[in-house]
Amino acid sequence: MNNKKIAEEILTAIGGNDNIDTMAHCATRLRLVLKDTEQIDENQLAEIEHVKGTFMTGGQYQIILGSGIVNKVFSELEKLTGKEASTTSEVKSQGTKRMNPLQQFVKMLSDIFVPIIPAIVAGGLLMGINNILTAPGLFYENQSIIEIHQQFAGLAEMINIFANAPFTLLPILIGFSAAKRFGGNAFLGAALGMILVHPELMSAYDYPKALEQNKEIPQWQLFGLDINQVGYQGQVLPILVASYILAKLELSLRKFMPTALDNLVTPLVSIFVTAFLTFLFVGPITRTLGYWLSDGLTWLYEFGGAIGGLIFGLLYAPIVITGMHHSFIAIETQLIADSASTGGSFIFPIATMSNIAQGAAALAAFCVIKQNKKLKGVASASGISALLGITEPALFGVNLKLKYPFIGAIVGSGVAAAYVSFFKVKAVALGTAGLPGFISINGLNAGWLHYFIGMLIAFSVTFIITVLLSFRKTYRQQN
Repeated sequence: MNNKKIAEEILTAIGGNDNIDTMAHCATRLRLVLKDTEQIDENQLAEIEHVKGTFMTGGQYQIILGSGIVNKVFSELEKLTGKEASTTSEVKSQGTKRMNPLQQFVKMLSDIFVPIIPAIVAGGLLMGINNILTAPGLFYENQSIIEIHQQFAGLAEMINIFANAPFTLLPILIGFSAAKRFGGNAFLGAALGMILVHPELMSAYDYPKALEQNKEIPQWQLFGLDINQVGYQGQVLPILVASYILAKLELSLRKFMPTALDNLVTPLVSIFVTAFLTFLFVGPITRTLGYWLSDGLTWLYEFGGAIGGLIFGLLYAPIVITGMHHSFIAIETQLIADSASTGGSFIFPIATMSNIAQGAAALAAFCVIKQNKKLKGVASASGISALLGITEPALFGVNLKLKYPFIGAIVGSGVAAAYVSFFKVKAVALGTAGLPGFISINGLNAGWLHYFIGMLIAFSVTFIITVLLSFRKTYRQQN
């Protein structure tokens, strides 16, 4: 492998040394911030050996090379350009400056929620295991596993506690991540989250029931104000807004606070003022907005049914291209945290249908491609990867490049999404949106069965349409 030649060809295809602002690499991709993306020659890049795909996201132009190759090519790129490698965070920061306000907002949500996904996934999958053990009628008629095999009852109780912890104490996770993202002290953010879920407060899960039953809500009487002593367990918006206020207040205080007092006064004032404002009006307002958002999306899904699922399924892959799908993490987290009332997330099953469809399209392309052995190899590997939930190589490396597989994929995704929406398939956990994702699905009411049927529909419809479109394209070229 001539790594220097690959680096030279990539440099030429992206507009030369003068077009590079900053550059770095991760485990599989070159991450470049370019001054003018119009200078990129996509066709030339596609012909370069070992370039498996390219895509633009977060203001960065990313070139997929693969593990074990990217570091060697990057080293040659450093020698050719004379530029020092930036850190991935520096590249991200530079790329963000080139994004519009909407893209910056979506990236902000992504930066906050992506780091806490492992904790949410772990809790969610444990919740799925708990549902398998406790759901009646899943394996035995009108009875659950622990009713038949009572020796597992204690295990189910333990798992239930383990599963609920990340969601009940969600504000602590979000507070830590959000405060850090907004430039404040992450541990102050975690402390603020702890205040919002303090056990002395009325639980957020009991609050709606208390309102419905006209029960008295505990309050603080302070300066003529009546402030509800209600927690924010499982809430997303209140801690997001509160963390922003906390971080900005902390940064403002540090600008003029004497060094001798900074470590004492700044954390004290930041936490006290932010927590007071949160319980006074920030929390109640954002809690209501969160209820409206969650209830509104659930109503839209329930009301739209198969038609709503069809539209969402058709649009999901184009949304992924823009990167806006990262904003769904916040919505899904709220839906799953409120699964007792919402039933779970309808977004996860639809995302799975889209991912399966992208994999099927890439594998169909693998079957119909005859001459381009490089693209054929990328199609086979990326197709399998997409079936397991990782779609970027298939989406950007094959389907968008050939166009007709992408059309087949969004059609298959739409049809399958309509099916799972019609049967109200929902996820009770975040996880891998692909073949292994069944464990995240609510298994009641044949949820697993409809999930697998939906994936089969997504795969078969996409595969057939992609093959037919390839024949149509070949016919047009010949005539």
